Amino acid sequence: MLRLENVSVSYGEIPALHGLSLEVGAGEMVALIGANGAGKTTTLNAISAILKPTSGRIWLEGERIDQLGPERVVDLGILHVPEGRRVFTGLTVEENLLVGTTRWRRRGMSMAADIERVFALFPRLKERRSQLAWSLSGGEQQMLALGRALMARPKVLLLDEPSLGLAPNITQEVFRTVRELNDSGLTVLLVEQDAYAALRISRRGYVLEMGRVALEGNCGDLRRDPRIQEAYLGS
Repeated sequence: MLRLENVSVSYGEIPALHGLSLEVGAGEMVALIGANGAGKTTTLNAISAILKPTSGRIWLEGERIDQLGPERVVDLGILHVPEGRRVFTGLTVEENLLVGTTRWRRRGMSMAADIERVFALFPRLKERRSQLAWSLSGGEQQMLALGRALMARPKVLLLDEPSLGLAPNITQEVFRTVRELNDSGLTVLLVEQDAYAALRISRRGYVLEMGRVALEGNCGDLRRDPRIQEAYLGS
């Protein structure tokens, strides 16, 4: 469904990705792990067109998307939940969700069912639907950021560090919801600082080092790999 072929990205004169290739099949959840600065967030930003590759190609369902703008990438069904949540703090919970609708959703289609679906996934958001987003806890803001992305009915969900700064019980709740969404057919590319959790809930994984794929494979095999255990799993 989603494929990157030899993608390179630079920040000015500084290279960040070096000929990166990876793919995510329809309905898969794929983990992307690595140390800080390995290129994980850069990869997601390239897919969502926040950054333009200096070389290489990105494909969604057979259509090349690396030359498109961010708004067109969203319209095609790729939704990015960035690190740090970035909700609109001056808007209410419900207003934040409405912001998540895309242009094709705004053409006279009812959004009530989608809002209720988000509230069913995250009951705490329903309780706080009229609160301003700044007043939510970090975990609630992460739920809101995820719910906002779901309002566009994505084909592919890009998640960047969803557990960052969250209490363990909230992290488990977020991961459980992501797993349920993937079980329902949503394709997910997950960047996550907690390598053990990422490899536990995903099907396949890629390990990035210095902007390149160092290892890839089935997540069960990666969890058992001594190199992964020593570098990322604390074993």
